[in-house]
Amino acid sequence: MSDTQVYEIKDSTANPAPLGLLAFGMTTVLLNIHNAGFYEMNSMILAMGIFYGGLAQVIVGIMEWKKNNTFGMVAFGSYGFFWLTLVGLIVMPKLGWVDKSSEHAMVCYLVMWGIFTGLMFIGTLKLTRALQFVFGSLTILFFLLAIGDATGNPVIKQFTGFEGIICGASAMYTGIAQVLNEVYKKVVLPLGVVNS
Repeated sequence: MSDTQVYEIKDSTANPAPLGLLAFGMTTVLLNIHNAGFYEMNSMILAMGIFYGGLAQVIVGIMEWKKNNTFGMVAFGSYGFFWLTLVGLIVMPKLGWVDKSSEHAMVCYLVMWGIFTGLMFIGTLKLTRALQFVFGSLTILFFLLAIGDATGNPVIKQFTGFEGIICGASAMYTGIAQVLNEVYKKVVLPLGVVNS
């Protein structure tokens, strides 16, 4: 008879979620400052969309997989690829690779992301109030963007930009709260922990 020993490997890696939340939040704020009418679509937004909103979140999604966090993996992986597809939708027609998407196609794209985000919001009901606000306001943002594209109404589009700034800022708050609470080993910025 042979003796077998079982060794448990303790995960001592850092929490990747704050990086993903800040990547999503900062990129969302900058895009929505544009949507609110303060500056034109420019290379700064596209670069943030590719590298910080896109690649950084995809990497965070992979890190969340390693930490056995399915919600984090799906959320960060999906929104990372959302940013990459959004930049692709803007840049590929300008490079002459494909025709620009119609307004109808963009409405379908945004509604699909709104549905996905609404379903992910249900998962936040077991997490924190801060994440509930991020996903709730993001769900509203996608549907407002879809309505803005469907109607072409500039007032709706500008209002959507302000709502998007609030959504992105809430993700930034949630990310930095996790960092500061860990660094100081106490609640510096509350996240509204849900009692389950």
